[in-house]
Amino acid sequence: QVQLVESGGGLVQAGGSLRLSCAASGTSFSINAMGWYRLAPGKQRELVAVITSDGTTNYADSVKGRFTISRDNAKNTVYLQMSSLKPEDTAVYYCNIKVGRYNAVYWGQGTQVTVSS
Repeated sequence: QVQLVESGGGLVQAGGSLRLSCAASGTSFSINAMGWYRLAPGKQRELVAVITSDGTTNYADSVKGRFTISRDNAKNTVYLQMSSLKPEDTAVYYCNIKVGRYNAVYWGQGTQVTVSS
């Protein structure tokens, strides 16, 4: 069974930084992509950042220049370094992976990020 365990969320003041991590386990298939989504109350789920198996990254316009996604293949872990945080970044952040020939999708449990003004 594939499991994703997230950590690193918390409360931070505007302008501060936070690093999220997500460790994947339980799959023998290749991980094609790893990413982060966020969900704020009353809003739709939003793609924040993604990194593919070849290291290509993509970011939502709202976080470009402030967030950095990275991975550690040896640890099957993806990170999201968040800097210059704004109150509008407040959300539950979920990691996501796509695995194998069928791009099977798995989700982490979510971690709360709250940015105070």
